[in-house]
Amino acid sequence: MRSEVRRAGDRYVSEGDGVRTLHSFSYGIHYDPANTGFGAVVAVNEEVVDPGRGYAEHRHSDVEIVTWVLEGELAHRDTTGTHGTVRPGTAQRLSAGGGARHEELNASDVESLRFVQTMLRSRHASAPEYASLDVPTGPGLHAGVTLHADAELLVARPSVDAPLTVPASPALLVHVTRGSVEVAGARLGPGDALRAEEVEDDVVLVGDGEALVWRLGAAT
Repeated sequence: MRSEVRRAGDRYVSEGDGVRTLHSFSYGIHYDPANTGFGAVVAVNEEVVDPGRGYAEHRHSDVEIVTWVLEGELAHRDTTGTHGTVRPGTAQRLSAGGGARHEELNASDVESLRFVQTMLRSRHASAPEYASLDVPTGPGLHAGVTLHADAELLVARPSVDAPLTVPASPALLVHVTRGSVEVAGARLGPGDALRAEEVEDDVVLVGDGEALVWRLGAAT
């Protein structure tokens, strides 16, 4: 297995009107030709949104947009007719297809909102599609929302006494969202990520944190 650790402090930063974004991959004005994606993943953005602020309606196409709320409540609306509030513990997916519009706002006027949004190259070419899944709250390796992409999402919450085993896959992306997780000899904290290729053996995660684990086809 070949692996690389990307630290939280090395992410690109964008400051907007009431929104701060931490980009794990080349994005917008932060263009880095050596960091445009990994497997099907083309963006991992951590968003910190002030009370009452957020993203007005905007368009995406040809991507799977997966949202995982860490703190606060996200008010979501899209062109599939879906609207509601997304809270921690729910994995949300919007398959943009040939084109979808959505808005994402902090549902609170007093509390901050923080969420991780991952975008992946999509196989979904028809009308936009929405899905969500409530992930169990306890320790374990939990299935995330299904995807129209060469990828599988798992939500991992290991512990020192109960390590988790992730099945081998051509490539693996582990993005820590809370606490501390050790994988492949590297200790990762919030915002840190491990990118691994040629993963021929199962990978063990230990620690006391939470991570979004993406099992991917061959990295590109």
